[in-house]
Amino acid sequence: MSQVFGYPEFDESGEKILTTYTNEYKEMNMDIRVYRMKAGETRTFLKEEEETAVLLLKGKIVYRGGDVEQEASRIDVFTEGPWCLHGCAGTEISVEAKEDSEILVQSAENKRIFEAKLYQPEDTPWKYSSVGKFGNVAKRRVNTIFDIEIAPYSNMVLGEVLNDRGNWSGYLPHRHPQPETYYFLFDHPEGFGASFVGDQVFKSTDGSFSAIPGGELHPQAVAPGYQMYTCWMIRHLEGNPWNQTDRNEDERYVWLHDAEF
Repeated sequence: MSQVFGYPEFDESGEKILTTYTNEYKEMNMDIRVYRMKAGETRTFLKEEEETAVLLLKGKIVYRGGDVEQEASRIDVFTEGPWCLHGCAGTEISVEAKEDSEILVQSAENKRIFEAKLYQPEDTPWKYSSVGKFGNVAKRRVNTIFDIEIAPYSNMVLGEVLNDRGNWSGYLPHRHPQPETYYFLFDHPEGFGASFVGDQVFKSTDGSFSAIPGGELHPQAVAPGYQMYTCWMIRHLEGNPWNQTDRNEDERYVWLHDAEF
């Protein structure tokens, strides 16, 4: 069985590798990497058999790809909403850093052809989930950058979660057959949380990630005093794409929906 949690580091070139098709996290069936870029640096991504999404985590960059050429800036993931350029296989995407920046690059095999699309913060508003439920300790903000409804031509899903301090996300404990990867960031470098993958529990730290095989329960929690960001990435299965109705909650916990606290 593949590994399900990792603490990767940036190498000398500024690349951090999360999942690939051949490493310990190959069950994700995605290639996911994070890059630190220095001001003036340009990175180019061209994959002949994979679609690619480039998400800005922080900094100021210029996106170029397809008919898109757009400057984008983000103070950090806790302050401002996402910018993301999504292109099909064979589309060259370049990112020019106007200042020191970080980007996340998610790719998956996909032969469908589609026009490159730039998602901006106004396209992906934060929405609160579970307000007032479960003692109000699972309240979190969620955005969906693209999924099967927004981008039916894609084999991927991409979104973000902001946990309120000390709160849970992915709650009630739920599962779905499609694999999912979480990338964690904290508003303070010493921040931490707990990541559950089935019956295993891991300490989530700044820059760590969880590689959740299909069918495993995967709730998350963050320590009091800290805000946790999660980039969530799902790989559709052939003939079985993930959608918002695929949250199969564990029957042992569904009584909590009607419980009073």
